[in-house]
Amino acid sequence: MTTAVTGSAAHPSTGHDSQLDIAADLLTLLGESATEPRTDIQLEALTLAVAADLPVLLWGEPGIGKTAALTQLAETLDLPLTTVIASVHEPSDFSGLPIVGDNPSEHGVPMAPPDWAVRLVRTGRGLLFLDELSTAPPAVQAALLRLVLERRIGSLTLPPGVRIVAAANPRSSAADGWELSAPLANRFVHLQWVHDHDVVVRGLGGIWPRATMPRLDPEKLTEAVAFARRAVCVLLAARPKLVHQMPSSEPRRGGAWASPRSWEMTLRLIAFATAAGSSKDVLSVLVRGAVGDGPGFELLTSLDRMDLPDPETLLADPANAQLPERGDLRQAVLDGVVAAVRKRPERSRWDAAWALLVRACETGAPDLVVVPATTLATLRRGEWQVPASIEKLAGVVSVSQRAERAADLVRAGR
Repeated sequence: MTTAVTGSAAHPSTGHDSQLDIAADLLTLLGESATEPRTDIQLEALTLAVAADLPVLLWGEPGIGKTAALTQLAETLDLPLTTVIASVHEPSDFSGLPIVGDNPSEHGVPMAPPDWAVRLVRTGRGLLFLDELSTAPPAVQAALLRLVLERRIGSLTLPPGVRIVAAANPRSSAADGWELSAPLANRFVHLQWVHDHDVVVRGLGGIWPRATMPRLDPEKLTEAVAFARRAVCVLLAARPKLVHQMPSSEPRRGGAWASPRSWEMTLRLIAFATAAGSSKDVLSVLVRGAVGDGPGFELLTSLDRMDLPDPETLLADPANAQLPERGDLRQAVLDGVVAAVRKRPERSRWDAAWALLVRACETGAPDLVVVPATTLATLRRGEWQVPASIEKLAGVVSVSQRAERAADLVRAGR
């Protein structure tokens, strides 16, 4: 008679160690991923700011991927990553602990830095990640001021090869969150970190976008610096109130706002973006992250106008003038031409301006010439003959004026 063999006897149970080994293999497979070149505006903006050696602050909801992005950035750039949770540290952890030496009256009391700062200095390079910045109390934020601006911790100075990036959650989603102090906020380039659906789906499939350092063209460095200086100085010369605009509300003070310090950061970002050939979208993210949305948009508009042709060049050769395709830029060019004639009114310049308006009417939207043509007509001197080219514009101006009168009548009737 054959005796039945129980399952446990026939198939001995696998030991805990072997099961953990199998689990480790599975975890290893799950952790494997690849990277691919992919256009990612926020990631490119981050790498450009890191290359410019400016402190960056990533704002985003919990779980959005800020820490993962910094980890991947450090791996790609081959920089050791040092993570410091700001909210669990004391102010002395950043300012240094006093250590009494042999003779304090002669040598003073040195401030001993924390171990992670010593490791960074010893290595000479790395990525310092200050996490949970918005949950750090005001005393800790005050202690961070010197670290972020002067790169000093106690008696140590971080070497040039160390870059500083921080992350924070909005106060509404931070655990016991604090508003960022205005002095600390003004030392960062603020980047809003949001998730891209396609990036997340493809990343969970095992392929994430690759963070790469921008390729700076050595032949463009001098030109990039000159362009950046001119861009910032032209705007601030025309708009002096933009030099320093600290917001009145506490929440807005914890973000990006305009000050001489943040304008200096903006100048550096423009120079790096120009030398790297970055897109306007990337530059927009960086500029607004340094000085805020309002001043940032004014600067970006000013940059567009800096590429416009010189009115004097257009007046010198109106027949071959190249006018911008975009309506707002074309309008700005025509207004500049009329302003140049007003500044130095001469018959030949007046005629050339009319020729330019005709060319603009023939190559673009006719309504854009109405205001410049009306203004230019008022600059006529008594002895100047009306050029024949005006006849080509008379219909456009007349139609525009009739349309305005009709609109006025409609509004009056209402």
